[in-house]
Formats: sequence, C-alpha cells, structure tokens
Amino acid sequence: MKTQLLIGENIKLRALEPEDISLLFAIENNETFWEISHTQTPFSKFLLQQYLENAHLDIYEAKQLRLVIADKKTEQAIGFIDLFDFNPQHKRAGVGILVKPTFQKRGVGFDALSVLIKYAFQYLDVHQLFANITGDNYKSIALFEKLHFKKVGIKKDWLFVKNSYKNEILYQLIKA
Repeated sequence: MKTQLLIGENIKLRALEPEDISLLFAIENNETFWEISHTQTPFSKFLLQQYLENAHLDIYEAKQLRLVIADKKTEQAIGFIDLFDFNPQHKRAGVGILVKPTFQKRGVGFDALSVLIKYAFQYLDVHQLFANITGDNYKSIALFEKLHFKKVGIKKDWLFVKNSYKNEILYQLIKA
C-alpha cells in the first residue's frame, strides 16, 4: 500500500478550510504567541477570512504555505505548521510550528515536523530548511534538535519582548 505524503503516524497535514477560522482567530490573537510570530496587533476575523480566501495560492506564488495539523483519527485541528520565506531559486524555506497547548507533549510536533520535512525535501525539492527560535523556547529547541536541525548561529538581543531583549537562534537542516 502506498503511503500518502502528508500523513504521519498520528496526524495529517491538510490545507486550511473555512471552518479553521475560529482556531486561526484564537491563535493569531493569543498574545502569548505574538513574540514567535512577530505580531504586535490583533487580527480581525475579516482579515483572517481574506487570508483564508487566498490560502489556495501555490507556494511558488505566495512564497509561503500554512498547513493545519489535524488528528488522524478525529480530524480535529490541533495546530499549524508553516513554510515561509520560500525561495525556489536557492531551494530553502523557513519552518514554523504551533501545536495547541492541550496537545503538546504527545509527539504531535515531532510527527508533524517529520512529515513536513519529507514533503519539503521530496516534493518541493528544497535543499535546506531553517528555523528561528528564541533562546528560551526549550520545547522548540528540543523538537528541532531531535529532528537533526543544527544550531548555526545566535542573533544577540534580536527580539525586544516585554521590556527586555531575547536572543534568537538560527537552526538549519540541510538535505543529505
């Protein structure tokens, strides 16, 4: 039996659907996530609806791709995983992932990121993926290192968050 590219052990990655607006609204407007998304203001449902309407654009056109992480059995949306700053000329893309807190520590992030890596390397023919992670985001650091991303640099005092500076670590995974 042939395996499908966007299906992992316990999750599947799928395109955004109109019914994802509530989860998108909740996550994009949750101030605790703003520092990782470099957001400074809330998003309206109208703006997010427009985003959803354009989510069908090809990654080569939009230079980004947001996929929903869904539970394989229940189909419930439990997070998002993104490719951003996609550069087909240099064959690279950034990766971002957010799993709802109630689904963390269950292997969801590992499963989703594993599937995305395979998709990017095999289907999109990307040569490298990169991630920017704040120095105090130990869960993300552990996840990316577990999947063989290598720390290649530290951007000192890169982010100004709540009246103090944070370092941002650059991780890369180069296709073998």
